[in-house]
Amino acid sequence: MSYNKLPTRLIILCFMAMIGYSLAKSIKFESIVGFLMGLISLGAGIYVLYLLNKANQETNSEREESI
Repeated sequence: MSYNKLPTRLIILCFMAMIGYSLAKSIKFESIVGFLMGLISLGAGIYVLYLLNKANQETNSEREESI
């Protein structure tokens, strides 16, 4: 399964930029709830990136074993 990495990276970059924007706005308006939700979103995004990396490594190891 081959795919173009550029669209995936752009989606991730846009998601992280939106999280950064929301964290900045929550700090500006001194919103504790907004800041906590931004941190939770950041943690979820990082966890998704970890899972994508792990799945990619497993796929690559399965390809190498089949060769």
